[in-house]
Amino acid sequence: MTIRICVAGATGWTGGSLVPAIEAAPDLALTGAVARRAAGKTIAGITVQASVAEALDAAAADVLIDYTSPEAVKGNVLAALERGVAVVVGTSGLAGPDYAEIDDVARRKGVGVIAAGNFSLTAALLQRFALLAAAHVPQWEILDYAGFEKPDVPSGTARELAERLGAVRAPAVGVPVEKLHGPKETRGAEIAGVRVHSVRLPGYVLSCEAVFGLPGERLSIRHDAGESAAPYVAGTLLAARRVREVTGIVRGLDTLLFGPA
Repeated sequence: MTIRICVAGATGWTGGSLVPAIEAAPDLALTGAVARRAAGKTIAGITVQASVAEALDAAAADVLIDYTSPEAVKGNVLAALERGVAVVVGTSGLAGPDYAEIDDVARRKGVGVIAAGNFSLTAALLQRFALLAAAHVPQWEILDYAGFEKPDVPSGTARELAERLGAVRAPAVGVPVEKLHGPKETRGAEIAGVRVHSVRLPGYVLSCEAVFGLPGERLSIRHDAGESAAPYVAGTLLAARRVREVTGIVRGLDTLLFGPA
């Protein structure tokens, strides 16, 4: 059975790579495309719409794939869920409370959502390896690297990693932030009890590093993304093929691949 897909952010960095991949897949069909600045134009024979609501009302879809912006993603997801359309979320910028609200709506509608800060296989392995380490090492912090002009901090990969590690347990703290001498901001931000440090410089695409420390030793688990969106395409389409099998939200490609940690 062919899965009908609408891509939000169809002209973007990842969306632009997803469209031809969907066209080339025998079990997938592109039925909708959303890109605000390209509205009215044609992509792969589909008229681009300005909003997800317009695209889903214009043509039926089984799955919405969202690679848009932090400002737009939540509204896009809720618009799809209200129409009974499953969603794959690759856009960063959503926090724990947002996912909780999305999960509630998805369960009420009996629809599935798969969300990941990063849909590459190696990023999924970073998540899983870090979760294993957190069960045995009580201290860790996260370093988040991205390009000079990336507006959201931290990246979706780093935020998701922090929230999931924080669910394992709160990392031990040597000196509480309120007792530090000097600018407290230098210790980074706290997300789910985890210190996260975001670096924004030219030369980076996206890197995320979890650093674990014990007396006399240190473990670093790091993922580095290249210049192409290709690593994210296969994982995203895997999620699109499986999202209708779930109800509510599943966070992390590693959860989809390997089951709950």
